Amino acid sequence: MRRVLWRDAARWDDTPLLPALRRHPAVGLRGALDAATAAAWAAAVVAADVNLVDDFGGEQRALGRAFYTHLETGRARAYFADARGSDAVVQRVLPGMQERTLALLSRLLGGVVRRRHGFCGPGVHVFPAGEKVARVGGVTHYDLEGLTAHHLAERPRAVSFVWMLQPPTTRGGLGLYPRVFRGDNWPLERAPPRGGTTTRSRAGDALLFSSFRLHRIEGFGGSRPRVSITCHAVEVDGDVWEAWF
Repeated sequence: MRRVLWRDAARWDDTPLLPALRRHPAVGLRGALDAATAAAWAAAVVAADVNLVDDFGGEQRALGRAFYTHLETGRARAYFADARGSDAVVQRVLPGMQERTLALLSRLLGGVVRRRHGFCGPGVHVFPAGEKVARVGGVTHYDLEGLTAHHLAERPRAVSFVWMLQPPTTRGGLGLYPRVFRGDNWPLERAPPRGGTTTRSRAGDALLFSSFRLHRIEGFGGSRPRVSITCHAVEVDGDVWEAWF
């Protein structure tokens, strides 16, 4: 399995990186956000404690409502009912972040990226130190939540985007595996397959991979939470994408 393809944001000429996903498990942009801004955004998120949404009993938290956590915990109705409110909270804590995220994603994809109607815009995942993901790592999974039965049947291009604001003190990278969705899901408790590769992002690094790619967050140590911007996108027309959190 090939390794992740990284490009330096300072030397990037805006050539879309999406085509490289045909040959690499993920593509990344080092320094897509300067370290000082990444640190300031991470601090603002952590300080906005009362505005964070608890998911899976506090195993993870989020600035904004994440669709997959609400779907898996029977709160999808609350997600859609509060989509505008969720975006308002994100905008108040991180002004302009959603727009910058969609603009960068558009450049990486080489297409038009618009918000998915009725869904929340880009948000931030916080994985606390000492909680389950830190101790044992995340579950091995595909990012299929938010994709319709039509998407799963027709297999349009669909991507997941992670923009690191604060990596944990140690480890906490993303494991990517030589398996893509073919109609059979991966049992949550099964160990990941062999032959994968793990990539670790620094503050400000952006990472793009197929939503159909099997992956997981590795466990991590230290007292610092893992904080990252996330959004998902699916191609709905030629080089036209819809994005959500």
